[in-house]
Amino acid sequence: MKFARPLVVLFLLAALAAPSLADSPAIGAAAPNFQLTTIDGKPFSLADAEKSNKAVVLMFIATKCPVSNAYNDRMRDIAHEYGKKGILFVGINSNNTEPENEVRSHAQEHGFAFTIVKDPGNKVADLYNAQHTPEIFIVGPNGKLLYHGRIDENQQEPAKVASPDLKNALNDILAGQPISKAETKAFGCSIKRV
Repeated sequence: MKFARPLVVLFLLAALAAPSLADSPAIGAAAPNFQLTTIDGKPFSLADAEKSNKAVVLMFIATKCPVSNAYNDRMRDIAHEYGKKGILFVGINSNNTEPENEVRSHAQEHGFAFTIVKDPGNKVADLYNAQHTPEIFIVGPNGKLLYHGRIDENQQEPAKVASPDLKNALNDILAGQPISKAETKAFGCSIKRV
């Protein structure tokens, strides 16, 4: 009995000191690499995408979430605008309640011309600890996480957006400057995990 108590205390201290697997990668840390297949059947590798773009924007999106859907036009337009400047956009659908054919139809219906992947078993969402749709992560060409958070603060009225956080981050990247606000609070529907 004398040895059991110190072992329990040591175990608890070690568990508290260890980083949580549920934490999102920190700004400046290496972004977890992954490979998935796009909804049009092409292979996608984050490591390859990082090398050939000024940045890669990972957007966790949904087909049924009203918050994610409120941003459909903005996601499409921002991806189009910044895609011309060397930024790659990747929509990631991790919801186990939304099959790939639904994701494909949703993308066509909303004119998504950016890369879209289905995340079977929400493995990528787990790697990033993504919780919401929409939720944004920007990865730099060096594989480091540069931004994590929301698109902006106003899902209801795009014309009244006061804090275009994603655009601000992308403008800082393109200007070669550190992102002035690298973390914001993402909001939306929860990712429906297996």
